[in-house]
Amino acid sequence: MDVSKRIDRAMTAAISRAQGAGNAGDAVPGRLAAALNYAVTPGGARIRPTICLTVALACGDDRPELADRAASALELIHCASLVHDDLPAFDDADFRRGKPTVHMAFSEPLAVLTGDSLIIAAFDTLTRVPDEDALRALRLVRLLAHHTGMPHGICAGQGWESEASVDLSAYHRSKTAALFVAATQMGALAAGHEPEPWEELGARIGEAFQVADDLRDALYDESQLGKPAGQDATHGRPSAVESYGVQGATRKLQEILSGAIASIPSCPGEAQLAQLVRVYAERMTPVAYVRT
Repeated sequence: MDVSKRIDRAMTAAISRAQGAGNAGDAVPGRLAAALNYAVTPGGARIRPTICLTVALACGDDRPELADRAASALELIHCASLVHDDLPAFDDADFRRGKPTVHMAFSEPLAVLTGDSLIIAAFDTLTRVPDEDALRALRLVRLLAHHTGMPHGICAGQGWESEASVDLSAYHRSKTAALFVAATQMGALAAGHEPEPWEELGARIGEAFQVADDLRDALYDESQLGKPAGQDATHGRPSAVESYGVQGATRKLQEILSGAIASIPSCPGEAQLAQLVRVYAERMTPVAYVRT
C-alpha cells in the first residue's frame, strides 16, 4: 500500500472514531460530526504525514500501524490549527482549500469545537495501540504534545503574533517548523529509531515551507492560493518577505533546502528521502511572478 493510501485509511478511521462510530445507539451532535469530516477533506497535500511515513519507511517501518497512527495524528493537529487560524479572532479567513472555512460553513462556535475535537482525536488515535507498542506510543504522545503546545509548539507560534516585538526565527520555528520536526521525529520513533538526529531535517523543511508560504502570500492572488492572499501585510504579521524582500527571501529558501538535504541522517532509505526533499523544493519555489 502506498503512502497516500495509508494516510487516507488512517485518517478515515480516526475521523470515524471521533464522530462516534462503533457506539451504536449513542446520540451524537450531527452538525459537529459533519464539521469534523469537512475540516479534513479534501486532504490537501498532506505533506506532514507524508514526511512522517517516508521517514518511517526509510528507518525500516517495523510497526506500520503505529506509523500510520503517528501520521494521522500529525494531520489531525495540522487541520485543527487551520480551523482555529481561520477564525475571526485570528486570520478571519472566508476560504480554505478552495471552499468556505469551517466557521463560515458551520458557525464560529462549531469551528472552535471542531478544532478542539480534532486535537483530542489526534492524541486518542495514538493511544489505541497493542500493549507491545505502548512505550513507543507514549513517546509519540510526548513528542506531539511538545511540538503542539507551549513553549515551542504551534500554539507558541500563534502567540508570537500577539507580541509587540517578534523574534522571526523563533516565530517560524514554532508556527511552521514545529510540526515538520514532529513529522521527521515521529516517523523515526514509530520505526524504533531515536528521534533526536531527525530534528534538524524537520526544522529545515519547516523553515523552508514558512518562507515559501510568505513568498506565495506576497506574490500570488486568492485564485492561485485557494485562500485569501496578502494576509501577512493585512494583519501586520512578521514574514520573510518583510524582513528580506522578495529576492532575499527566495535566496534564503534555496539555502535552507540545500541544508535540509545535507542534514538527512544515515539510514537505509536516505536516497529516497533526499529525492523527496528535492521534489518538495521544486513545488515550494514560487514561480517568477509579480502581481500587478
